Amino acid sequence: MDYSTKRSTSNKSKLVRTFAKVLHIRSTTLSDKFQKTKTSENINNNEKIKEEKLREKATMAAFISKLFATISSIKSAYAQLQYAQFPYDAEGIQSADQIVVADLKTLSELKQSFLKKHLDDSTPEMTLLFSEIEEQKNLVKTYEITCKKLDNQTKLKDSEIIFLKEKLEENRRENKSIEKRLNSSGTLSNLWNFDFLSLKPTNFVSVFKQTTKSIRNLVKFMIIGMESANWNLDSAATAIHPDVVYWDPTHICYAFESFVCREMYDGFNFPEFSKHGNHQCRRFFFDKFTELKSLKAREYVTSEPESKLAGFCRWKYLNLVHPKMEMSLFGNLSQRDLVNAGEFPETDFFDLFLECAKRVWVLHCLAFSFEHVASVFQVAKGCRFSEVFMDSVNEEAFLSAGSSPEVGFTVVPGFKLGKTVIQCEVYTI
Repeated sequence: MDYSTKRSTSNKSKLVRTFAKVLHIRSTTLSDKFQKTKTSENINNNEKIKEEKLREKATMAAFISKLFATISSIKSAYAQLQYAQFPYDAEGIQSADQIVVADLKTLSELKQSFLKKHLDDSTPEMTLLFSEIEEQKNLVKTYEITCKKLDNQTKLKDSEIIFLKEKLEENRRENKSIEKRLNSSGTLSNLWNFDFLSLKPTNFVSVFKQTTKSIRNLVKFMIIGMESANWNLDSAATAIHPDVVYWDPTHICYAFESFVCREMYDGFNFPEFSKHGNHQCRRFFFDKFTELKSLKAREYVTSEPESKLAGFCRWKYLNLVHPKMEMSLFGNLSQRDLVNAGEFPETDFFDLFLECAKRVWVLHCLAFSFEHVASVFQVAKGCRFSEVFMDSVNEEAFLSAGSSPEVGFTVVPGFKLGKTVIQCEVYTI
């Protein structure tokens, strides 16, 4: 091969290498450009995903805020609805009712949009802000209505206090008048100065009324003690007489009076309150009545701890005052322990109880002094009211149009004395 041929071949080889280098450089440049483009697209996609998630969170937050604002609006409207019922405000009731209906409709729409995942909101930040402001407004409105309601209740209570003070003053004047009459005619026992041969049902009624008064004094003391011990008086009254709806919340006191009467008069129809009691003659019981009527209960039971009356007081106390009640009212069981030991505690409560028990015992002795022994009776729940045998402690049941009053429970038992009926006191429903 000559020199010119070799040179030509060499030039061709250089040209090929040069062309290959150019192609390689170009290929590398295009690859780098493609890689950079792909990376840029990935970054943009990630940013879009993040932005989408942030928007979804903002939209959900706005939705929840709108939900709570609507619920607070319903609560506010319901409070307004209750407030407008007393005193009755027709326009206020109608306005509140319309708001409740509109808000319930909004709630339904929010529910549907959530279930269908249509929570698109172009301005979630603004929606969130406005919803929170609306919720705060509704809360303030609810508090204002509550304050008005409490203010009205306070005014009502103030009126009740004024009324009760006037009634208390009236009762005090009446008591002073009665006291003067008693002082001018002798002691209370002198009102019971009737002899055995001239016994009349009116004599029994007189003693019975004083006994009932003594029981009510004991009941008042018990209720005050239960209130001081933070008892739920409504629950306690329900436990005594279930399923009784009271016309007035203050009427629950009749349930406690009923309970005390039931316990104290239990066994009244048997001589000495026992099926095995001694069937003594009428004169025996009347002499006991005469002996005990003017005596102080504590003085007698302390001097005669083995007497029938002392035993009666112990038995009735243990039945009437449950250990849990005693623990709650007095913080211990010391009174119960003393009674079980045959002693009589020196407390205000026990003095009231002793006086009450003595009066029941004295009434019992008088009942067996009659030729036709006075027997106690009560009326069962659900019985129709009868003016012959009953007297109602509440009048509300008779004021309801078209109502036929029924007995809710017997508060104070009645008595049958020969052909004479002494009405029992009942709570009517």
